[in-house]
Amino acid sequence: MRLHRLEMTAFGPFGSTQTVDFDELAAAGLFLLHGPTGAGKTSVLDAVCYALYGKVPGARESGHSGAQGSALRSDHADPKVPTKVVLELTVAGRRLEVTRQPAWLRPKLRGKGTTPEKAQSLLREHDAAAGAWKSTGSRSHQEIGEELTQLLGMSRDQFCQVVLLPQGDFARFLRADAEARGKLLGKLFATERFGEVEKRLAERRRATETRVKEADADLLARAHRMQQAAGDAMDLPALAPGDPGLAATVLAEAAVARSTAREQLDVARAALDAAEAHRAETGRRAAEVRELARLQARFADAQARADRLEEGSEVCREAERVMERSRKAEAVAPALDLRRAAEAEHRRATAAEQRARALLPAERAGDGAAGLAAAARRAAEELGGLESARRAEHRLHDLTAERDRLDRQERDDEEALQEAEEWLAGWEETRAALQTRTEAAQEAATRAEQLAARQEPARRRLDAARERDRLTAETETAHARAAAARESAAAAHEHWNTLREQRLDGIAAELAAALRDGEPCAVCGSPDHPAPAGRSAGHVDRAAEEAARADHRRLQEEAEHAERRHAGLRESLAAAVAEAGEDGAEELARELAELTERHRREHLAAGDLHPAREELRRAEQEHARRTADRQEAAVRAAARVGHRERLDQERATLEQELAEARGAASTVAARAAQLERAVTLLDEAAEAARAAQDAAHRLKDADARLADAAYRAGFETPQAAADALLDAAEHRALQRRIDAWRNEYAAVRAVLAEEETAAADRLPPADPATAETELAAATRRAREAASAYDAAERRCDDLDRLSAEAARAARALAPLRAEHDKVARMAGLAAGTSADNERKMRLESYVLAARLEQVAAAATARLLRMSGGRYTLIHSDGRSGRGRSGLGLHVVDAWTGRERDTATLSGGETFFASLALALGLADVVTEEAGGVRLDTLFIDEGFGSLDDQTLDEVLDVLDSLRERDRSVGIVSHVADLKRRVHAQLEVVKGRQGSRLRQRGVPGRDRGADQG
Repeated sequence: MRLHRLEMTAFGPFGSTQTVDFDELAAAGLFLLHGPTGAGKTSVLDAVCYALYGKVPGARESGHSGAQGSALRSDHADPKVPTKVVLELTVAGRRLEVTRQPAWLRPKLRGKGTTPEKAQSLLREHDAAAGAWKSTGSRSHQEIGEELTQLLGMSRDQFCQVVLLPQGDFARFLRADAEARGKLLGKLFATERFGEVEKRLAERRRATETRVKEADADLLARAHRMQQAAGDAMDLPALAPGDPGLAATVLAEAAVARSTAREQLDVARAALDAAEAHRAETGRRAAEVRELARLQARFADAQARADRLEEGSEVCREAERVMERSRKAEAVAPALDLRRAAEAEHRRATAAEQRARALLPAERAGDGAAGLAAAARRAAEELGGLESARRAEHRLHDLTAERDRLDRQERDDEEALQEAEEWLAGWEETRAALQTRTEAAQEAATRAEQLAARQEPARRRLDAARERDRLTAETETAHARAAAARESAAAAHEHWNTLREQRLDGIAAELAAALRDGEPCAVCGSPDHPAPAGRSAGHVDRAAEEAARADHRRLQEEAEHAERRHAGLRESLAAAVAEAGEDGAEELARELAELTERHRREHLAAGDLHPAREELRRAEQEHARRTADRQEAAVRAAARVGHRERLDQERATLEQELAEARGAASTVAARAAQLERAVTLLDEAAEAARAAQDAAHRLKDADARLADAAYRAGFETPQAAADALLDAAEHRALQRRIDAWRNEYAAVRAVLAEEETAAADRLPPADPATAETELAAATRRAREAASAYDAAERRCDDLDRLSAEAARAARALAPLRAEHDKVARMAGLAAGTSADNERKMRLESYVLAARLEQVAAAATARLLRMSGGRYTLIHSDGRSGRGRSGLGLHVVDAWTGRERDTATLSGGETFFASLALALGLADVVTEEAGGVRLDTLFIDEGFGSLDDQTLDEVLDVLDSLRERDRSVGIVSHVADLKRRVHAQLEVVKGRQGSRLRQRGVPGRDRGADQG
């Protein structure tokens, strides 16, 4: 990484724009950055760090947290000037330009007060082929920061340690303990990943330990369940989850419990067999007693039933006699049924006759059946004569309806005719209004087309005016850039000519450098060279001249490119002016807006053309329809006059005929209804009288037949036969009662005749209650034995199942415990707590110790030279006190041959030891970062503690860095360094802010300052 140019505006103590040309400072290899205390030396380094990482170095960043933009801004700056840092550098073979502008409060463009301006970042790369800067595509702060960090290969903390070498920090590093060194080295070498490995191992150890304890707890829970299943036959181990041997102890106790449970099962099986045998014997005896008691009860019950049957035998014989009389009365039953039917029919006929006569007029109530039939025939004949009157009445109804229809039609025609007359009266005015509306819409459509044609040219003029305004600004900017480029090219040409003249002035020294003893001089030809010319201070060689010439060519090409761009912009501007004219963009925009608004209004008005035409067409159709309706109404009115007269004549004739046919009734229909009812009532009364006479004859004949049947069956009267007759239900009930008595009597005699039952009655009475009590006791004892056996069997099954589960759990636990033991051993080694780790060194400390050993080796190479071969830095992994080992740093004194701690060095020795350490650390970190070359370094303070000889040796070491094409900047206010280091960057402090001044730089006026 090489720095080329730094530009700061309103940054820190610098109120105006200040520029640092690192290429000119680096030409000398070693340069000095000096100035009064508080002038802003460190702010130059802060600007470099801020440009690369967007933040200032760590210690100073804490003062900027929360409002970094306002803290970085110079109090001396103009309020309108933004804070900005521009850094040009080469890294990884790429020439880059970084621009950072922090957030700041700028004055409002209108009114008073300020408004916040967001932070901005820009990254550009120089294209050597095109000779121009181009954007890298990275726009956000994060993208630019990530790209730069990736190119540099180091974080901000690493950069601040290896590029901006803070000697005070390394002096503290020399005197620090192992923990403090570990923190610093951890940041520089990014070894936090090894710390993460330690954490991961510790977390994994805790996780495996948790899984082992959970598995042990599960195994203990299974042991508790086995103890509950085994009762007192199992003891739990006095071990906690995680203790070794827990699984083996649980499995051994489970085996003992299973053996005890099987012995208990054998005892329970023997007790169950004995109880079952005793229950079977007791059950047999109880069954014999129950059977004897049943037979004795059966005999006693049969004897009691026989006694009851003997007492009810007379009732059975009486029922048999009633059944016999009923069988005799069944011969008279048909006659009885016939007589009952005839009597019922006679009653119904008499009642119907009485009802029919009650509906007749009083003069007809006493007529016989023949008289009633004759009256009915006369009423029917009169009813037939009313049929023609009915038709006349219907016709009169139709005539009335037709007359009403003609009246309604006349009223409707009069209303329609009046409405048509009123509508037609305003027709001419309506048609004229609609025609005017149609013509207005047609004119609006024509105007809308014309305005639409004018819009596109107006829009092109507006675009051209805007392009003209934009190109005007760009042309002015391009003109300024072209002028600046011409000035830069002229300055470069002048600088090249100056260097060429200086080289020609010192060409003798350049030729003298090529002289060899005995060889002729290229100028005079003499082989003797008694006084060759020497190089003066500020001598310009061929390389410097060629570099100036290359700069002049590059700047000349940039100037030509700027001129070409300016010419192209002028041509584009002329074309835009020709298109837009001299009118302003705002005026053209207003004209376009007015055209657009007028077009919108006319287009909206033209949209009424089609509706207006349609409405006119519908109005004309309506005019034709209403005219036709008016004519048709007049024709219908003339036809209605004759039709109405014919209807009136026919209605008068029909009304006279109907008056004669109705008589006293209101209508012919009412008269016909009266006659129809009279015919019906007379017919029904005549029929009822004939039916009553026939029923009386049939009842008399049934009485004679019943008397004869009763006499032949042996009954004195028909009523006696009727009383003896039983219905079907009574007959079935008596028969069932007789059959039941007979069946029960036979069954009882059969039971009393059984030999086994009679023999049981002769034995002593049985006692089944005692037998049942003995059987219940035996059954209870057998049930208890079965329960004990089932419990013992379940205990064996549960113990077998739980033991198998415990064995599987123990087998699953084995790999978990093995993994835990392995992880715990690795975690202990990484954390430095294991007995195998003799030095108690953590993994991260081990890695840092290796890095510190590399740093000590790299630092020793420079320390030997600075100390005149006296001191050597070595790494020590010994323990200090009770702390851990691995980060010790000692110095070996070659004069005494003793090794001692770096804290015993004097102030000057501490300075050059810390400087050697810083340079060595820079080399190691550079290699660690992927070999990114660091061509620019800064060393901050500490030179005041050195004597002259040591200072010379230190400066020789720093000057030797030029052999690797490096430049070193010393940040110090030691006065002696101003004499020893010619290339200087001075920070001048003043009331208007600090400014920069470069001295002793070839090609630059000594003493010239900026700002």
